[in-house]
Amino acid sequence: MKRVYVAGSYSADNVLDVLRNIGRGEDASTKLFNLGFASFCPWHDKDFIIRRPDENYTVAMFYEYSMAWLKVSEAVYVLPNSENSKGTQAEIEMARSLGIPIFDNVAALVMWGQR
Repeated sequence: MKRVYVAGSYSADNVLDVLRNIGRGEDASTKLFNLGFASFCPWHDKDFIIRRPDENYTVAMFYEYSMAWLKVSEAVYVLPNSENSKGTQAEIEMARSLGIPIFDNVAALVMWGQR
């Protein structure tokens, strides 16, 4: 299995859009898993908070956690309409600096994964 980091919008200015972003990210990660990839889903961060709400988590902790996974990924898949997300931009920049291929098209990612 090839390790694919899934990048996309997470935060938003209201809770409904945050939940939509989580749903889109988890859905894409699941689809990639079903296509045979070992997908990393940053949106699962929510589970740390939901399961342990009284912990003193910080946004920086989750950023470092996600970037650690990105650094060992073999590819990055960017969700559609995420180009304005500051977090996604940082993830793309990190991937480029490490020479990790970036995809915004599932078909192209699948073709790459079959090599």
